[in-house]
Amino acid sequence: MDFRLTHTDIASNARAGVITTDHGEIATPVFMPVGTAGTVKAVHIRDVEEDVKARIILGNTYHLYLRPGLDVLQGAGGLHKFNGWTKPILTDSGGYQVYSLAHRRKMKEEGVVFQSHIDGSRHLFTPERVMDIQRVIGADIMMAFDECTPYPCDYDYAQKSMELTHRWLDRCVTRFSETEGLYGYRQALFPIVQGSIYRDLRIQSAEKIASIGADGNAIGGLAVGEPIETMYEFTEMVCNILPKDKPRYLMGVGTPANILEGISQGVDMFDCVMPTRNGRNGMIFTRNGIINLKNEKWKADFSELDPEGTSFVDSAYTRAYLRHLFVAGEMLGPMIASQHNLAFYLWLVDEARRQIEAGTFASWKQAMVTKLAQRL
Repeated sequence: MDFRLTHTDIASNARAGVITTDHGEIATPVFMPVGTAGTVKAVHIRDVEEDVKARIILGNTYHLYLRPGLDVLQGAGGLHKFNGWTKPILTDSGGYQVYSLAHRRKMKEEGVVFQSHIDGSRHLFTPERVMDIQRVIGADIMMAFDECTPYPCDYDYAQKSMELTHRWLDRCVTRFSETEGLYGYRQALFPIVQGSIYRDLRIQSAEKIASIGADGNAIGGLAVGEPIETMYEFTEMVCNILPKDKPRYLMGVGTPANILEGISQGVDMFDCVMPTRNGRNGMIFTRNGIINLKNEKWKADFSELDPEGTSFVDSAYTRAYLRHLFVAGEMLGPMIASQHNLAFYLWLVDEARRQIEAGTFASWKQAMVTKLAQRL
């Protein structure tokens, strides 16, 4: 994997670049639609590419390991062949499930024993096993196995968790270097900065991750309930430590405003379930703010979903029509809303890139953040 910076913003830490993988180039900053189980929920893979214009999507090691299983994935020739996506894929290692499935797992030095949410069976995830699983999945970018700490957590817990994450990282790096991809293309490994909201721990972790010399680096353990300003503070601090010549990935973030703030702090890559999850529940994002389509006020509103400039989906879909689909319980409603939101997120990061290239990002960002947070 290669990363090349093309522009930097003079008034902030925002930058534009290009990541090159064997499955194609990724212009940054970039938003990555989440396809946890091998599919972006409610959106056809063709539409993710052609209409949403996504350049990379995510899969999840834990979920794909359980279903469809490694035999199926390897038999298909990897996730690209299995789901028909021809562009790059990034896989989360399962570290987030250490956090989100805390009631179903037991941690130890060796790794994590998960109790399947499907059938209750038990499965041991070690750093070595996680590398092997991601080799089978065939992601272009593999994430190191880590523990995503909850918020709040005390200092002692955060320190021990970070140190465990670092020991697991060393094992991930060793296993990664001992093995090769299964399908004839190269894979990259990204380590993850942890340390909760403790400044000295975050600095220590960022310095450890920077020392690895990986193809890219991720910032984890944020956007888990801490105050927004705290997330921004620690993101900027970590970005100032991580190498400038490698892409930086802020995991699980976030709202449109969060993404713009992250870009201004030097982040290149983002992912979040918000566009599709909120879309399935009738909330859409527009250039002028947020719309709850279930509200009565949209019942006879025959304007486009986002009439300012180019519509993100077919202009025949009006607010009134989409509201009708949700009220009537038609599955097309969540499908259109999800596709619209994803296309909006991709437009947002693409427009940020254009503003960085033009040298106008900082002033544009300030105006957009105010607009994007409005409830219409």
